[in-house]
Amino acid sequence: MTSLYLTEADELQIKMAQGAKPGEGGQLPGHKVDEWIGKVRHSTPGVGLISPPPHHDIYSIEDLAQLIFDLKNANRSARINVKLVSKAGVGTIAAGVAKAKADVILISGHDGGTGASPMSSIRHAGLPWELGLAETHQTLVKNKLRSRVTVQADGQMKTGRDIAIAALLGAEEWGVATAALVVEGCILMRKCHLNTCPVGVATQDPELRKRFNGDPEHVVNFFKFLTEELREIMADLGFRTIEEMVGQAEFLEVKEDNLANNFKLKGLDLSPILYREPADSSVGLYKQEEQDHGLAGVLDWKLLAAAQPALEAKTPVVAEFPVINTDRTIGAILSNEITKKYRGEGLPDGTIHFKFKGTAGQSFGAFNTCGVTLELEGGANDYFGKGLSGARLVVYPDKTATFTPEENSIIGNVAFYGATGGEAFIRGVAGERFCVRNSGVTVVVEGIGDHGCEYMTGGRAVILGGTGRNFGAGMSGGIAYVWDVAGDFAQNCNPEMIDLDPLGDEDADELRSLVQQHLELTGSSVAKFVLSDFESEVGRFVKVFPRDYKKALAGKAAKVAAE
Repeated sequence: MTSLYLTEADELQIKMAQGAKPGEGGQLPGHKVDEWIGKVRHSTPGVGLISPPPHHDIYSIEDLAQLIFDLKNANRSARINVKLVSKAGVGTIAAGVAKAKADVILISGHDGGTGASPMSSIRHAGLPWELGLAETHQTLVKNKLRSRVTVQADGQMKTGRDIAIAALLGAEEWGVATAALVVEGCILMRKCHLNTCPVGVATQDPELRKRFNGDPEHVVNFFKFLTEELREIMADLGFRTIEEMVGQAEFLEVKEDNLANNFKLKGLDLSPILYREPADSSVGLYKQEEQDHGLAGVLDWKLLAAAQPALEAKTPVVAEFPVINTDRTIGAILSNEITKKYRGEGLPDGTIHFKFKGTAGQSFGAFNTCGVTLELEGGANDYFGKGLSGARLVVYPDKTATFTPEENSIIGNVAFYGATGGEAFIRGVAGERFCVRNSGVTVVVEGIGDHGCEYMTGGRAVILGGTGRNFGAGMSGGIAYVWDVAGDFAQNCNPEMIDLDPLGDEDADELRSLVQQHLELTGSSVAKFVLSDFESEVGRFVKVFPRDYKKALAGKAAKVAAE
């Protein structure tokens, strides 16, 4: 995600899972990644894209709270939505999400989803939205959290009756997707992933797309009928507004005949779905108050004040600030304001240069845009450079420190997660999952933990040290240069999608330039050593080159030569 993408949004959704295939990720086959999609996704056309099942920056409610905080800093006016799937215990999860300061919680049922979902998942995974929604609403009410969040539900809602049931079970917003798609012309061929959609809906093939004859007016008309049916049901029940209707489960009843006549359903007790907490005037049944996202005291307001000359007239600005580990997501509000005015281009390189001294908290430099340089003398926590969007980050130990930088951690786990552009120079060792899903940042670091460059799709990573295990898993783009002094790097790689090649002349020139820049900005003794005998040391570097990326570049070169 770029700073511009976040700034333009009215609502940002964190999709924790998908109702139609919970626990599974997604893949976009290479033949569907055309020039436009490659540009939008910051990847290489013709190279497949993998969305891994887990979010590698979220392993706890605290991690989720940090991401919500990051996104709120990146766009204060956008609602932050967290999508959960209907499952046993989802109410407890939803309570944690509400405490993590989400604005919206979406409960997704098993019936919806794309036609590219595996058939085994479509048939056997997930639960109806009714179960998850009822549990979520009841749990939020019981814990006096319901009035802090909007609750949505989706999963094959097709009629006003479906929406009415969802409202009575506790949702004040609803998603209607599959039905709207059918109205547009989808014929449910369930072959979205093959790029052969015969009605031109789910395809990038220009010839097939010509067959699309959908009309937006059809969707508008469908929603008019949908709301008209909902109004009729509301009138029958005596409700004038949706707010009056939300959570009034006593207006629903079980069809006992259906239960009695089906041997599988006999003895099934559905009363917990329709349970309602005793009336309590202090507990809201729908969203009535805004979340406090804790933005009032963040350091970025001081950065924003210092950066006014740059924002107003592109006048270069230099300033220095002390920093402590409760100062999180530094630079995101500043970059949001820059992006509002200067869009994706940002400011000229080096227009804003802020130096910090101390130990920064999580998400230092997250979503920072072009023209911003953040220099840190000290160290930083997890998510360093998350979603970096063109800024330059420099970090090195306190000048009075007595430890050896290349033998000690200086930033935490999951650095540069989802970064799309910019550069970074790190004098010291980074934690695990370094550059996961990196799609454009150029970074030099002096060692990393396990799972480096996982699912990387672009950019450059220079590793002047050890890498840990499982390096390059799912890596489909970009290049990594690894200084393999010990000669054991091949044992630490995941070889499924990458090749380990020697460096060519162009690679060596690029590597020398980056290491030289690293030395100039951080004073790195490792960089100084490598450059002191570069002709010998370059032979110890390994080029990590994803096979699909290599094939795509070769095809592009052949095409240019033929022209």
